[in-house]
Amino acid sequence: QAQLVESGGGSVQDGGSMRLSCAASGYTGYTYSKLCMGWFRQAPGKEREGVAAISSDGSTSYADPVKGRFTVSRDNAKNTLYLQMNSLKPEDTAMYYCAANSPDGRTWWLGVRFGYWGQGTQVTVSS
Repeated sequence: QAQLVESGGGSVQDGGSMRLSCAASGYTGYTYSKLCMGWFRQAPGKEREGVAAISSDGSTSYADPVKGRFTVSRDNAKNTLYLQMNSLKPEDTAMYYCAANSPDGRTWWLGVRFGYWGQGTQVTVSS
């Protein structure tokens, strides 16, 4: 069964940087490389929102609030997804989740169904 595990969260000051990782297991290397993967976040009292996504061909998409600051990438040899976050702001504070495309996923973003989720990693940006 597919499993996603995030790491790399923590606390940083306004303007700092952080890199999140998401290790996928339960996939063959070929299957993982064919998946669209995404990063989402949820702040207290707010709905979960899409942050960044990367398709199987490496094309990327970003939510407007993070464009120019965040970079999503993947290493298919390691079945790992990354999110490099620069120029962090207090409003970036949230629980960050990685997600994988699945045919019966209930979350739609950018025309993609996301149905597998990690447990999340907390990112806190202080002013």
